[in-house]
Amino acid sequence: MHFETLDVSLDGHVATIALNRPDKANAMNEPMWYEIEQAMRWLDETPEARVGILAGRGKYFTSGIDLALLMGIGQKIEDDCDGRRREKLRRLILRLQDTLTSIERCRKPVLAAIHGACIGGGIDLVTACDMRYCSADAWFSVREIDVGMTADVGTLQRLPKLIGDGMARELAYTGRKVDGAEAREMRLVNRCFESAEALQAGVAEIARTIAAKSPLAIRGCKEMITYARDHSVADGLNYIATWNAAMLMSKDLFEAGAANMQKREPAFKD
Repeated sequence: MHFETLDVSLDGHVATIALNRPDKANAMNEPMWYEIEQAMRWLDETPEARVGILAGRGKYFTSGIDLALLMGIGQKIEDDCDGRRREKLRRLILRLQDTLTSIERCRKPVLAAIHGACIGGGIDLVTACDMRYCSADAWFSVREIDVGMTADVGTLQRLPKLIGDGMARELAYTGRKVDGAEAREMRLVNRCFESAEALQAGVAEIARTIAAKSPLAIRGCKEMITYARDHSVADGLNYIATWNAAMLMSKDLFEAGAANMQKREPAFKD
C-alpha cells in the first residue's frame, strides 16, 4: 500500500508502521488520521504480518494533532443550521476516535516504540496500543488542557485504566511533562530503554518473540484482555469459554505439543 504520511514495511512477520512527517514533528494531520486506520486494517488483514510496531521517524514520536486540522474544523462543519453544525462536529470527533479504536480492533498486537516527544494526540494514540515502550529521552504530556480543550479521542478513557485514576487526573489537569523514567514508574510504559537505538532493537526483539507464538492464540489473548478491561470477571470467563469452544482445537495446539515433545521450534500457519 502507498501512504502519504506513514512509512509501512514488513520484515518477516513483524510490520513497522512509522509516522513519517519528520519535518512537521510527526504532527497528526487529517491524511495521517485516515492512513493510520488504513494501516491497521492492512495489518489485520495481512496473514504474514503477526505483530505491528508503531514508531515515529525523525526527532519526535509525535507532537500530537496538527493545529491546522483543528483550525480547519470550523469550515468543515459549516452549516446555516446550528443543530446540524453541532451534529457534524460530533461525527468528526467520532471519526477521529474510531481511527484510534482501529488499533484495538486490529487482531494483531501493536507495540508502541516512543522516542522524543509524545504530546496530546500522541497519548491518545499510544494508549490504544497493546504495549508501550520508550527511550530515556522520551517525554509525555496530555497537552489538551493547555489549548483550552478536553481531550476527546481516547486519553481520558484509556489512560486511567493504565496508570490509575489519580495519576491520570493529575496529568490531564496539569498538562505537565513526564519523562521516560517516570513513565516507566507509573506503568505508562512497560520498559524504558537507554537510547532510541536500544529502544528500536529491544522492541523488535519483543515483537519477534510474539510473532513466533501461535498467531491464533495471540489473537485470542488480545481479544480477551481487551474485553476483560471493559467487562466483569464473570463476563470475561463466559466469553473465553465460548471462544475456546470454537478456537481451542486448532492445528496450532497440536503443533505446539509436537514441537515440545520433539525439542524443536514450532512452525505455525499465518
